Amino acid sequence: MSISRRLFFALATLAASAASAAADPAYPTRHIRLIAPFTAGSTLDIMARLVAERLGAGLGHNVIVDNRPGANGIVGIDTVAKAPPDGHTMLITTGSFMGNIVLHKKLPYDGIRDFAPITQVARSYGLILVVHPGVPVQSVKELVALAKTRPGKISYGSSGSGNITHLVAELFNASAGTRIQHVPYKGAGPALTDVLGKQIEMTFVSTVFVQPFIKDGRVRPLALTGDERSPVTPDIPTFKEIGYPDVVMTGMYGLWFPAKTPQARVNRVHSEIRKAIAAPDMKTKLDELGLVGVGSTPAEFAKFIADDVALQTGIMKRAGIEKQ
Repeated sequence: MSISRRLFFALATLAASAASAAADPAYPTRHIRLIAPFTAGSTLDIMARLVAERLGAGLGHNVIVDNRPGANGIVGIDTVAKAPPDGHTMLITTGSFMGNIVLHKKLPYDGIRDFAPITQVARSYGLILVVHPGVPVQSVKELVALAKTRPGKISYGSSGSGNITHLVAELFNASAGTRIQHVPYKGAGPALTDVLGKQIEMTFVSTVFVQPFIKDGRVRPLALTGDERSPVTPDIPTFKEIGYPDVVMTGMYGLWFPAKTPQARVNRVHSEIRKAIAAPDMKTKLDELGLVGVGSTPAEFAKFIADDVALQTGIMKRAGIEKQ
């Protein structure tokens, strides 16, 4: 009688976890600091706390989320780059990690050499373009028409220069022939707050926490940047569907250690994340947030990072964004 694929996966994951723990039985010796380089209440913060809870249970020590916002995540990322490589300081962030490598001529760290990739935890179905309900548009077509009559007068908020929310908006500007003004923030939460208060007209935001605002009518969704519609927002069309095939970008969440962290500790955390993602309650939570669990190996994640740097370089050229 053959073992089901699900049971096989569960047994293999359990075996890998046991092997990792046996290879480094002393780890961890104290709580782990999980640096989240964006503001509390941001989409990243929500994901960080979900990961911290599951990872802490698996490792047997508390994982404490430490928000270190600033400069599109550079402040927090640099904190991890300079931390002792002992497995007790970890980074969780988004594709802005790669965006900073692409956008900035000089960083206080080397985005490749100074980090040990652990795993891509999850990916999104894309970002939703939302506008304040007072903006007199009901569709992307109407938004484009309005923006062309008011060049430079309509503003969008991003989570920081080089963030995915910045790149995709400028890609939209380039594709639609509009000139919507960029206003950078320290996270998705502050950007959305200013849309709610009509300080700015629009933003691109993750499905992770925008759904209640859509349901309450506090923002109006226009389109999604993914390849396919999200199951949590099935009525929102993709940009591809409405005539903008180039405006495609999905978000991601990943984990890194400082470079030279012992490989056994990298493998242990990766194994615990794989177990967490396989748990039915975690899948339910990710589904609610509009995310898909990934759990890639450290080698797979390193390749993803390199490929995404190349992709974002192309997007910046297409959007006409200059290196800073």
